[in-house]
Amino acid sequence: MAEKRYLMTPGPTPVPPEVLAAMALPIVHHRSPDFRPTYRQCLDRLKEVYRTQGEVLLYTASGTAGLESVVANLTSPGDRVVVVSAGYFGERWAQIAEVYGCEVEHMRYEWGEAPAADDLAARLSEIGGATAVLVTQSETSTGVVADVRAFAAVTKEAGALIGVDAISSLGAIPCETDEWSLDSVVSGSQKALMAPPGLSTVSVSDAAWKARDRASAPRFYLDWERTRVAQESLDAAFTPAVSIVIGLNVALGLILEKGLEAAFERHVRLGRACREGIKAMGLELFSPDEDTSAVVTAVRVPEPVDGTQFLLDLRDRMGITLAPGQGPLKGKVFRIGHIGFFDVFDITTALAGIELALAEAGADLERGVAVTRALETYEHQPV
Repeated sequence: MAEKRYLMTPGPTPVPPEVLAAMALPIVHHRSPDFRPTYRQCLDRLKEVYRTQGEVLLYTASGTAGLESVVANLTSPGDRVVVVSAGYFGERWAQIAEVYGCEVEHMRYEWGEAPAADDLAARLSEIGGATAVLVTQSETSTGVVADVRAFAAVTKEAGALIGVDAISSLGAIPCETDEWSLDSVVSGSQKALMAPPGLSTVSVSDAAWKARDRASAPRFYLDWERTRVAQESLDAAFTPAVSIVIGLNVALGLILEKGLEAAFERHVRLGRACREGIKAMGLELFSPDEDTSAVVTAVRVPEPVDGTQFLLDLRDRMGITLAPGQGPLKGKVFRIGHIGFFDVFDITTALAGIELALAEAGADLERGVAVTRALETYEHQPV
């Protein structure tokens, strides 16, 4: 077992030492004056990252709970909901809507294919509209990023609400909640926001609040109104994960100190460096070879390599953890995350390990060029 570990997945992601240090401080009570200023600052900073003047609700839960809250607060049993799905997490939207008794119109794309807003416009016209459209901005199972702005425009024209899974994309690529008229955007602490798993965040537009008043789906913990009222008085509705909130607040401060635009630029450059290094080895990308793929790079496992064993060897012998393929892509692709607390040297470490492990597994690839190509790309290709 390797002594030094490198976490190179699209979530959880590495956590900055400043965040870890803040979380190591003694626990404070969540309803005390010791915690409330941090709670308030964290909520305010979330609004800045979401780029919204509306409420951002904070839940002690995984990102999936945030997705479920969207369905629970915007729909009633029998409501028609359109789900745009092009991967593992798009399928999750559909599963949640079905559990809540919605009539799901499922727009399925091949995994790896980019969804198109024109297709959504045609489907909404064909079915006579819908209560809500649910879409995933960054499909981390494939590396594809959807044009959420275009989807929102089509959705609004049809008189529907739009819910966006931005769990891996918020803070890594642009997601303009107010400017793009996004009704509810969901994210999680363990992705580009550089904190440990355990918190889900959900933005709510004015239109979404009105829809929540009409919706009759059952809800308790995930009731937006209960959480909103509590947050207004800085008295959390339920016991929050105090240490993670403290850590997230520090992480958000680090992001905002340099500015969101700087974060977006860095992620584009990291994605470019990663893709160019992979191609220099002679490997085939599964994710698009585009700047939109700034969250995760998905790579086809070359013949005759056993994709599952390759990742185990990479982790156990070299200490590098990459993400496997999901669903039908299991064993066929591997995924390199580059969101959050990453720099180009993390990318070159991953590339060097991949090259060595694949060569030992019998893959025919170009040796000794990936790291150089990645560094040159990062340094000489401005955004």
